[in-house]
Amino acid sequence: MENGIGSKGFGPEYWKKNYYCPSEMDGIGNAKEHAKYLKCLLSLDFVEVDSIVDLGMGMGHLLKEMIKTFRPKKAIGVEPSDYAFNKAKKKILNLQNPSYRVTQNDLIKFLEKQKNSKQVYDLGICTSVFQYLTKEEIVMAIPLIAQRVKYLYFSVPTDKELLRQKEDVDFHDAYAFARSKNFYKKVIGDSFTFISSRLLESKNHFNESNTLFTELLYRF
Repeated sequence: MENGIGSKGFGPEYWKKNYYCPSEMDGIGNAKEHAKYLKCLLSLDFVEVDSIVDLGMGMGHLLKEMIKTFRPKKAIGVEPSDYAFNKAKKKILNLQNPSYRVTQNDLIKFLEKQKNSKQVYDLGICTSVFQYLTKEEIVMAIPLIAQRVKYLYFSVPTDKELLRQKEDVDFHDAYAFARSKNFYKKVIGDSFTFISSRLLESKNHFNESNTLFTELLYRF
């Protein structure tokens, strides 16, 4: 049994240790590039994004850039950690749009509260989150996310990537669980189709017959 606290959020010590040089971190220093990449990718197949949910927004860097790039009608960021939430809140509220909001909640509780909701988000964001969740939390979260989002911009470091970080840049994330690529592909593949780099398509909403992504060779 894994003993993780990822869904509950981390204290300031985690953020200060792991985010000591944010400008060099993926999803922060290159947040604009991530947003531009996704905008171009979705535009190629005429996919419109009017609503966004960020499940584990951290300090809000990526969500802010996604909002600025897509200009959705509605956006919400979810983050359990006090330290990160307060920093993200300032970024999102500074956009001065009442349809953009944030909630301090853990991913599992937020998704469970959404079970009976009719809200489906065009785009979900969940980057660098799953390595902090237990296997039980992951198995619980994946199908719930697939119900709530059409597309999910997703990333998680595998065991080999975590090892590479330690060897190449002398960075060791003591909070992260090391899991294999095969583990993630199996548990995610039950609810999502992999359609491009970092982009997943919910099986609750699409299949090979009705997908907007018509390059079927890249679906697995």
